[in-house]
Amino acid sequence: MTSSATAYSERLRVPLRWWAQGTMFIATVWLALVIPLHEQPWIAHAATGALLALMTLFHRTYGGARLVVADGWLLAGRARIEVTHLGTAEALDADDTNRVSGRDADVRAYLLLRPYVKRSVRVPINDPADPAPYWLLSSRHPKAFASAINTAIDAARGTNA
Repeated sequence: MTSSATAYSERLRVPLRWWAQGTMFIATVWLALVIPLHEQPWIAHAATGALLALMTLFHRTYGGARLVVADGWLLAGRARIEVTHLGTAEALDADDTNRVSGRDADVRAYLLLRPYVKRSVRVPINDPADPAPYWLLSSRHPKAFASAINTAIDAARGTNA
């Protein structure tokens, strides 16, 4: 993939409340350790520092998933596929996302879902060699994301026709 213009890019960062809740939990652990270990507070500080590092690593890794449409490719997390193998992308609201990821789900589908992002985009896969019938991708801006995918598909078909 070359570095030409990106049609769409989104990072599925964890919400601020996850950072706040994690920090409050770590503060509680610190308090629970510093009181009984008041003669050796470095233990509480070391444990707190380690927990902060682990929380930061988790939040940045889990919230680091990216959705990118660029150069005729769709990238979703670690997965990538050429847009020539895609059907028309469909933006889904929260209710449709729950339905498609729940009772109407296909076990072969590729899912990149985050619990803090309620809407998604469903992208059918038209590649006979790919076992996944569709990709279901969380997005904070599903209409813009689906539009970028569909525009890239139209552009690829226009140049390949």
